[in-house]
Amino acid sequence: MGTNMSNGVSSITIVIILCCSLLHLVDIQAAPQFNFSDFNPTRDNNLLEFLGNGSAIDQGALQITSDTTNDEFSLRNSYGRIMYKHPFNMWLSDEIQASFNSNFVINIFRKPAWNAGEGLAFLIAPDLSIPDASYGQWLGLTNATNDGNHTNQIVAIEFDTEKQDHDPNGNHIGLDINSVNSTATVLLDIELSPEVGTKYSVWVQYNGTSKVMEVYMVKEGQPKPEKPLLSKTISLKEYVNQKSYFGFAASTGNPQIELNCVLKWSLEIDDLQKKSDLLWLKIGAGVGVPLVTLLILCGVLYLNKRKRRGRGGDEESNVLGTQLRWLPGMPREFKYKDLKKATNNFHESMMLGQGGFGVVYKGILQDKDHKSSTEIAVKKFSRDSIQSKDDFLAELTIIHRLRHKHLVRLVGWCYEKGKLLLLYDFMPNGSLDKHLYEASNQNTLNWSRRYRILAGVASALHYLHNEYDQKVVHRDLKASNILLDSDYNARLGDFGLARALDNERNSYAELGLAGVPGTMGYVAPECFHTGRATPESDVYGFGAVVLEVVCSRSPGISINHHQRPYSLVDWVWMLHREGSIEEAIDEKLGNDYVVDEAKRLLLLGLACSHPIASERPQTQDICQIIAGTMPVPNVPPFKPAFTWPSMVTAFSSTDSSFSNTFSS
Repeated sequence: MGTNMSNGVSSITIVIILCCSLLHLVDIQAAPQFNFSDFNPTRDNNLLEFLGNGSAIDQGALQITSDTTNDEFSLRNSYGRIMYKHPFNMWLSDEIQASFNSNFVINIFRKPAWNAGEGLAFLIAPDLSIPDASYGQWLGLTNATNDGNHTNQIVAIEFDTEKQDHDPNGNHIGLDINSVNSTATVLLDIELSPEVGTKYSVWVQYNGTSKVMEVYMVKEGQPKPEKPLLSKTISLKEYVNQKSYFGFAASTGNPQIELNCVLKWSLEIDDLQKKSDLLWLKIGAGVGVPLVTLLILCGVLYLNKRKRRGRGGDEESNVLGTQLRWLPGMPREFKYKDLKKATNNFHESMMLGQGGFGVVYKGILQDKDHKSSTEIAVKKFSRDSIQSKDDFLAELTIIHRLRHKHLVRLVGWCYEKGKLLLLYDFMPNGSLDKHLYEASNQNTLNWSRRYRILAGVASALHYLHNEYDQKVVHRDLKASNILLDSDYNARLGDFGLARALDNERNSYAELGLAGVPGTMGYVAPECFHTGRATPESDVYGFGAVVLEVVCSRSPGISINHHQRPYSLVDWVWMLHREGSIEEAIDEKLGNDYVVDEAKRLLLLGLACSHPIASERPQTQDICQIIAGTMPVPNVPPFKPAFTWPSMVTAFSSTDSSFSNTFSS
């Protein structure tokens, strides 16, 4: 009796909270978003609007103003805007405003002899236009005629490189509202346009609930700081058009000149959908309270009745499902019966793979008219109900806001009648390991595809470690978790073991999640002592994948060489010491590979497999090494010994059979 009463009260509380929330909120659906990890005119010109006298895509970047280092005259008094062509709904009322998060990489380049100016700005504007003569101090935002006019309806974050009378100095960021005379400014310790070209990662965030705009900025590759450089309360509804555009503006002066470049850009913003039934609910709330109360009581009686029948799992599913539906950025919710139909009742013939957390099936979703279908991958969690729910929530909270072209995209979820399912994009070419080891698939992995796959995985790992809001450690990097789309581009998947770390922390052990998860051969040696997974241990796993892809040999299987067993990394290190590292390259490639690229990857794989975590390269360096813009770190001929403070004597894995066994 007491238990039922408690459950009834809890149910009443939950329903009342939800009903009251409905009186004040609108439906916030999956967040609209885009992610340019680089820029290509053929691919991206139709998505962007180029305005002014010099804006264009060149050298893989947005050039907001004229792009040349040879004709200084053409750089003078240049101004431009590049805007994303699709407008976004910024607000519905004073209370209901869209939150957004934009991350971009800028490079304000100048030659040492140039006097840098004028600046670059991240911009919210009401239309796809630019004021005439907005060069010089006007930053492509306003001009001498309209500066300060409330009809501009612009809000911008300026990165100012030339001091004007209203500026604190020539190296600051500021919040601009309808004017280049900033509402708030922050002096910078870093130089926006130094003599040596420098890339900076910037995050601009707006919280539609607290009405706070925040700006973070660091050198590219460094993690997002804990505290923003600029934080200012501002109600965007007071200043911007309801339908507004995002983009960048910039200008140069005379003789102040610079190149204003944006190399990467992503944006995620709440999609506010005002529904007529919600409006009716708000209007009718004053007269409909008795009816709502009656419905609440009926719902409680119904839930308790089902619980008495031993079906309390449905109540839990409903409550948890409600929480998930209101989680910002959540994708579509699916019905279990539709997924059951799509997978042919989860038939064995539809199975794609199986792991410790569940079984993955191929599904085919039909539209209402059965005129078209969509292929999906359905992950059905298979552990006991309590553990399975924890695994499900852990994976869902990690991936539902991740946006990167080399990560498998979450398209939906289902939590119904105790059944836990996640839906992903279907990858028609399966997992990387199948193409490496199954005879029928081996011919598809030519050298260019292998190289492109590793570049994609490195880019995804860099995003997880440094570019997402939180530092995410994957913890299970291996070939079977790298999936291939129709063009054999890599998509990193399976986030069942992943954890998001606070920026000031370096392992999930500090979160009370200690253990040694992962797959043998891919797990860094320090993890067996610390019980921690860190970004450095992810890099170790990536190194194992690099060697695996180049050599087509599993890191978890011993290799016999001169009647001695070696792990893959020890075998490659031995060949490196002997000056014959090319012997490690997959013989199935024949001579169809680029020698310099193969050597570069093998040495990179060894550098990432360094026994000492602090000696491994970071992800930003890994991406540049693969791109060929940075040399490979020096790899010693003998593999360094793994040491631990509690060990009196260190053993080298290449010289001791004991250490060979230990490191394997």
